Amino acid sequence: MSELYSEHPVMFKNNPIGFIVSIILIPVFGVGLVILLVWHLQNKASKLTINDTEILYEKGLLSKERSEVNISSVRTTKVKQSFFDRIFGVGAIEIYTAGDSPEIVAKGLPDPNRISEIIRPRKDDQ
Repeated sequence: MSELYSEHPVMFKNNPIGFIVSIILIPVFGVGLVILLVWHLQNKASKLTINDTEILYEKGLLSKERSEVNISSVRTTKVKQSFFDRIFGVGAIEIYTAGDSPEIVAKGLPDPNRISEIIRPRKDDQ
């Protein structure tokens, strides 16, 4: 099984204003540093991985939440990007198998359209 995509959410591109405010707040009793550290840990605690046959989304540091979806069961992928998300090349992706609610919702990922393009041909092949 080859890994086709594996990314954590990104910090600066996902929220540039929050990042700049955090940098500005560093001299204020280190508040900005604490914000950046918590934000970094939250981002590293989430990861979306796609291989030839399945999609895996993991969340959490101390307690883990793990969702696995077989690519052949994917019905729809939805990419959501605001204007600023499009400028910075990030966004959210929702992966649907059956029903009206998504199985996986991953936010702040780099190049979400590429994720959809990776899933689409594999879904049709199987």
